[in-house]
Amino acid sequence: MSLKKIVLALSLTAAPIALNAPVSAQTPASPSSGPAANVTTQLPRGVVPTHYAITVAPDAAKLRFTGKVAIDVTVTTPSDSITLNAADLTIDKVSIAPAGGKALTGTATIDADAQTATLKFAKSLAAGKYVLTMDYAGIINTQANGLFALDYTDNAGKAKRALFTQFEAPDARRFVPSWDEPSYKATFDLTAIVPADQLAVGNMPVKTRKDLGKGLAQVTFGTSPKMSSYLLFFGLGELDRATKMSAGTEIGVITGKGNTGKAQLALDGAAEILPYYNDYFGVPFPLPKLDNVAGPGQSQFFSAMENWGAIFTFERALIVDPKFTSEATTRRIYETVAHEMAHQWFGDLVTMAWWDDLWLNEGFASWMATKVTDKLKPQWEMLLSRVGNKESAMGLDAFVTTHPVVQKITTVDQVNQAFDTITYEKGEAVISMLEAFAGEDVWRTGIRNYMKTHAYGNTLTDDLWSAVEGAGAKGLVNIAHDFTTKPGIPLVTVESAQCKGGMTTLSLSQGEFSRDTKGKTPLRWNVPVIAQTIGGEKQRLVLNGKGTVTLPGCGAYVINAGQAGYYRSLYPAANVQALTKGFTTLPAIDQLGLLADNWQLGLGGYQPITLPLDMIAAVPNDASPAVLAAIPGYLQSAYMMFEGKPEMQAKAAAYASAKLTPVLTAIGYDAKPGEGPQIPLLRQQLVDTLGTIGDKAVVAEADKRFAALATNPAALDGPLKNIWLGIVAANADQAVWDQLRKMANAAPTDLEKSQLFGLLGEAKDKKLAQQALDLALTEEPGKTTSAAIIAAVGYQHSMLAVDFVLAHRAQYEAMIDVSARSQALARLGGSSADLAMATKLDAYATQYLTPESRKVVDRAIAAIKARVETRARLTPDIAAWLAKK
Repeated sequence: MSLKKIVLALSLTAAPIALNAPVSAQTPASPSSGPAANVTTQLPRGVVPTHYAITVAPDAAKLRFTGKVAIDVTVTTPSDSITLNAADLTIDKVSIAPAGGKALTGTATIDADAQTATLKFAKSLAAGKYVLTMDYAGIINTQANGLFALDYTDNAGKAKRALFTQFEAPDARRFVPSWDEPSYKATFDLTAIVPADQLAVGNMPVKTRKDLGKGLAQVTFGTSPKMSSYLLFFGLGELDRATKMSAGTEIGVITGKGNTGKAQLALDGAAEILPYYNDYFGVPFPLPKLDNVAGPGQSQFFSAMENWGAIFTFERALIVDPKFTSEATTRRIYETVAHEMAHQWFGDLVTMAWWDDLWLNEGFASWMATKVTDKLKPQWEMLLSRVGNKESAMGLDAFVTTHPVVQKITTVDQVNQAFDTITYEKGEAVISMLEAFAGEDVWRTGIRNYMKTHAYGNTLTDDLWSAVEGAGAKGLVNIAHDFTTKPGIPLVTVESAQCKGGMTTLSLSQGEFSRDTKGKTPLRWNVPVIAQTIGGEKQRLVLNGKGTVTLPGCGAYVINAGQAGYYRSLYPAANVQALTKGFTTLPAIDQLGLLADNWQLGLGGYQPITLPLDMIAAVPNDASPAVLAAIPGYLQSAYMMFEGKPEMQAKAAAYASAKLTPVLTAIGYDAKPGEGPQIPLLRQQLVDTLGTIGDKAVVAEADKRFAALATNPAALDGPLKNIWLGIVAANADQAVWDQLRKMANAAPTDLEKSQLFGLLGEAKDKKLAQQALDLALTEEPGKTTSAAIIAAVGYQHSMLAVDFVLAHRAQYEAMIDVSARSQALARLGGSSADLAMATKLDAYATQYLTPESRKVVDRAIAAIKARVETRARLTPDIAAWLAKK
């Protein structure tokens, strides 16, 4: 899945589901034999599915469906009962028959809390092969869990409803009674009874289509490869499909009617990415087709899902509309396509045995998406984004509430906590570091061996490390174990630097970087350090404790050259100042890394905050546009330090405007012919930040362009449309807010409508924010948009949003995926710098959440407390620094 993925099939107050713990430490067994003895399972061992034949008949209007399933199973342990997963299903008929034998009827007992169905038979089933059949019925949800409906308005203005499925992690059980765990791999036949005039989509191409009369058709898809249940997909609606061939595979995009042209970037991107992946993995894509299916609406917690052969993506993450799609969104769409396609191998072909190793899916897909995008779109300089991605992970990993990359998951509730920046961004960062250690060729050889060895099976993290070390990366396993089994961030400190005879010798020591437990005994890692003097040859060292490294040349030096290492680098102040002086002589990725490292070291109290502020101030206006694009974020952070202190915020804003306005003036508000590929991103960052801090010129420009809509409805069209509208919305009075609401209701597409409604929650005016919250409880914005409005209010008025949700908890929960309800309040309140918010979140978690499901709340509380402490400590120093400027 792509970004913001939180999937859990438990209600907010449900007790944790106990799982059967692993009992040994061996490689998982073959995919047809179920989970190996060392692999966690929720279900009793002893029955293994090998094939499902499913027939469903959805009734979209009534939000119900009926189904029949015949499951080929192997009974390995005699028993008179079978337990499998089921949630929100009723099972009417049950029977089981041995090959060529007489069927036994059974009864089904549902355990709603455990999300299981136990099938009881009159006599014990001997070991052997059987066909288990069930008739059942279920509900069609209105949020993205199980089989769900998305309502939208088509291009002709007519109300429509489309159906899709979302099964990761434990929601296939809402569609079919099943062994809904990754190690129970099986093949699937899917048949659907559908309206004859609608397009049905599955993992495989349609094999047969039969007219049933009365406006119905029976569609049967081809048999899937052996795969985990969470990868099964079904979609249905008044949809269009556009295709092109690539490397022998039919690539498709599926959208609402008339919109496939807006998915051309996704179609072309998939077609150029597929041959690269076929070669890189050494295993050609095994299915005959690969679709990207665009669904209307949105989820607050994920944007795309890697169903094998039928990737589902909310259209806001797939469709390009030149009227409002920004350059950043365009690149994110390409990268999302690349991420989900990487999963077709890493996750679908080879699947983690249990959710402990979820990072094997997500971290690798994130890493691969960045890699392939950089290869195929070199002008975007995507490798530079790894600095920001790593910082996202470190932002969570610096607190005691973090967790290891490989985390012990013993309840389904804990699966929910696994979809976070540690799994994704730290996973990507660790893989980047290990590839740098192994070398690109050795790393790729190891990946190819891993794919060929484990195709259609399940793996543990150690299987990957063994494959790469076996390809020639000696010593990799020790490093990999340290960075995936231990939480936290190594801190590499330069204790001394001596230059003699044209060589610089650095004495290094290792500690642990922390924002809230600096006094604790640090963990220790094997840290692969890459160091160099500016312009000198890189030298390598695996640091464990203390060590020295000698570098050719003298002068300023870096100890994370290329920024592949997952660690903080603490230098003597003199070296930071020397790096600041020679800043533009460094590669762009090191410039970005030094800015990030030194800023965080200043926030954490490891060095004066004035050191990174001086570095930011020294970045010249003609620096790399990719580096310049990072500066607004730091200045906005400094501005936010003075939240609640308008006089000091004005001074911070004045400095930021003075620093940034010349850059914006040079590139202009609008695109120019022949401008560099990074300029659009720089422009977006500049306008967004200057608008946020209230820069008078930018706010006036936003107002002017908004006013022009009265005579020219296309006045704002272009890649910055939503940036300009966001500035207007933040500063709106009642009249402007009402105009934005009117625009939302009149928007020509559902995507534009949802974006405009979301902007209503961004008003700084508390009265208008309350109006936005009240609006979210109505049907006006749409079922999947209301939660976005509340989230927008949470950014400007976190306490208001949290209090509102607590007062309307049942209504709010109906707006979001059931799988992510335990995290929603923490997300709304987590950006606060008010200790009262920490108290409120703790009280909420104590009352409503289990120990397993409150972990995200605890992280939010830790971040709030650190934010309060940091601002109290640093604002005097920042104020003094600003006074000198």
